[in-house]
Amino acid sequence: MTTLQPRPPYSDAELLELYPPRLHLQQVQILLRHGERTPINARFTNTGLPAHWPYCNAVRHLRSAVLGPSGPGADPDVNHTFTDVQWRRRLETFGADDAAVPATGPNSDNNPTLDGICDFGMLTDRGRETTYALGTRLRKLYVDHLGFLPASINNADFLYLRATPIPRALESMQQAFLGLYPPHTRAADFPPLTIVSRTPADETLFPNDSNCRRFAALSRAFANRAAERWNDSPEMAYLTKKLGKYMPEDSPRVAVDGKPRLSGLMDTVNSTLAHGPATRLPKDFYDPKARSIMDKIAVEEWYAGYKESEEYRTLAIGALLGDVVSRMVSSAERSVPLPDEASSSRRMSDNEDDDDGFRFGLSGCHDTTLAGVLASLGAYNDKAWPPFTSHIAIELFRDAENAPPSSSLSSSSSWWPSFLRTASTPSIGRTPTPSLTDKQKVSMQGYFVRLRYNDEPVTVPGCKLPGNHLAGDESFCTLAAFKAIVDKFTPRDWKQQCRMNTKAPAFPQKPEPAGF
Repeated sequence: MTTLQPRPPYSDAELLELYPPRLHLQQVQILLRHGERTPINARFTNTGLPAHWPYCNAVRHLRSAVLGPSGPGADPDVNHTFTDVQWRRRLETFGADDAAVPATGPNSDNNPTLDGICDFGMLTDRGRETTYALGTRLRKLYVDHLGFLPASINNADFLYLRATPIPRALESMQQAFLGLYPPHTRAADFPPLTIVSRTPADETLFPNDSNCRRFAALSRAFANRAAERWNDSPEMAYLTKKLGKYMPEDSPRVAVDGKPRLSGLMDTVNSTLAHGPATRLPKDFYDPKARSIMDKIAVEEWYAGYKESEEYRTLAIGALLGDVVSRMVSSAERSVPLPDEASSSRRMSDNEDDDDGFRFGLSGCHDTTLAGVLASLGAYNDKAWPPFTSHIAIELFRDAENAPPSSSLSSSSSWWPSFLRTASTPSIGRTPTPSLTDKQKVSMQGYFVRLRYNDEPVTVPGCKLPGNHLAGDESFCTLAAFKAIVDKFTPRDWKQQCRMNTKAPAFPQKPEPAGF
């Protein structure tokens, strides 16, 4: 869960194997976990760990849009225009006798730090560095090596940018975009980016237990089961032996449902590991065996439900994966002709808008998003908690040797009309596989889906079956097979299903394995 150590760049031989010449890359959707952050809550201050960390220098460089008169002497009631106010934020907290005092970081030469102080759960300077570095790696792959994206751009109409309402997710996505397209690669008149967001009640880019009553009940049930399984285990006894002396006096045992919860304890351990020596815990917290136990139990508590329950998958992550599949199917339905070398070179060099729709998506999200996606597809076995700045690349390919005939292209000039303005129009992407017509099934022939998690290919169990993958490589799942797997846990009406079965048993009566 701490800082990701990226693998080395692909070699030429690896690129040839990962991107066979017969497969034309048509669309990429990136789900990225935010970068390094501070803990969600102040824990273990009794060990000397500061409550407030001095790693957020972005708060020295803030801007806000303000509305006011257009110039000196202007009528204050007319001619309003937007300008920006530059400001810096200083954090205030409680002091002795509840007096208001500035929040300070660790002392340096007896001079407390006042500026650059992080709030809880805030993206740190280190988190900004690693998400920017992810963007540069994406550029190296998709621009420099594959030529899939243009080297310079006049606008971002071919991009789909989205983030959850949590600031660190938005900021991480923005940092990754900066690495993908730094300022010198954008035109002088480059327009403001369009970034899609949702209200918290509608958010599906993470498992939304706050706004889905039934999922909250399922989540609690699986968490309680983990507590029953592990609280009295030898593994938990080892954690208490190592760390019990640092726990609160009224909660001296380490437990799944302790105070703090085991997952919260792990959160603080990994957040401290990702940052400097001024914010470290005693060495007992970094015992390799203790960290391994924490990770194993926390992964079961949070993600076993995806592996065992179709309802859990449906309410937690099904809406997001349904959207992902819908976008890929929409791209396939457009039946974009395979580009010849000349037309591809032209498009990649001048970024002229065409009928390709959006080519590249970048969504800022969370650890629970990535692990939930992988677990729902049966591809999270034996994996550790996702480190900071982890990502999943969901890639759509068209087989040049087995492509359906091209149909007339849409007159739409960007992804925006097809994905937002026509949301009420029935689409193959939301039609369950058993209800597809023969014509709809044909439109998906010759298309393949491949996931890469932190640059390593992922194989979905159901895609291993005969006829469900590219010959010789099970990681390339046919679009039809991938859609059929996801359809089984794509909600038809997420909000309505969140209100249903609130008192029904949480655990399925028979196994409902993921990935098939």
